[in-house]
Amino acid sequence: MLPLVMVAPNGARRTKRDHPQLPIAVSETVAAARECHEAGAQALHAHVRDARGRHSLDAGRYRELLALMAQSVPNMMVQITTESAGIYSSEDQRALLAELKPPAASVAIREMLSDGDRVAATKTYRDAMEAAIGIQHILYDAADIALLQHAYAEDIVPSALGQVLLVMGQYDERAPARLSDLKPLQRLVAERLPHVDAAVCAFGREETAILRQALRGGWKVRVGFENNLHSSDGSLAPSNAARVREILGGDARGPK
Repeated sequence: MLPLVMVAPNGARRTKRDHPQLPIAVSETVAAARECHEAGAQALHAHVRDARGRHSLDAGRYRELLALMAQSVPNMMVQITTESAGIYSSEDQRALLAELKPPAASVAIREMLSDGDRVAATKTYRDAMEAAIGIQHILYDAADIALLQHAYAEDIVPSALGQVLLVMGQYDERAPARLSDLKPLQRLVAERLPHVDAAVCAFGREETAILRQALRGGWKVRVGFENNLHSSDGSLAPSNAARVREILGGDARGPK
């Protein structure tokens, strides 16, 4: 089962130019995760960066992060990402899962199947089941929902791998998430993927309203600087932990 609140503190694209508190180094990500855990997040959606701060799928860097998290925040679940970010192929993503065998991983269904190699994808999912990797499928739109539905029907993805994250909006500020779109998208997931354990995240300044409504409706949520840098009042959020506190109904500024 998915945790109620997962934090995504950095993502693949943003840098400290976007926010000085955005974690880049593994040690910074672990420190942010600890603060977010204290604020109420139960899980970390983790990205690692290379020596130049670029998005990376390096298994060694992920091992370092997993080891430090086990020492520093042992009760916090860690989910790695296989996001391509326009850099990595489906084969690269499958290779990372095979080498690392992480406790949990997020996978974009469109990326996993983008090279058309259904045999390799099916093997990856079967191996993930055997290794007890918690796979969460990232769904960006209605086409992704349909693609995952077909992948279940064709037995490419085992039905037991039933975690999904509905991504609302985009990095592009011209395409933010809208609260009014939440219920229609939730209905679509319920119709097409009735067996899944569903969570939602939202790009843009309506993140707080969207995630609070999702929580009230029984959905899980993912919050953090990967998707939004601002508090609900439009001000720049001081930290990822502040975003966690605010969506849980607390003071975004934290203790005085």
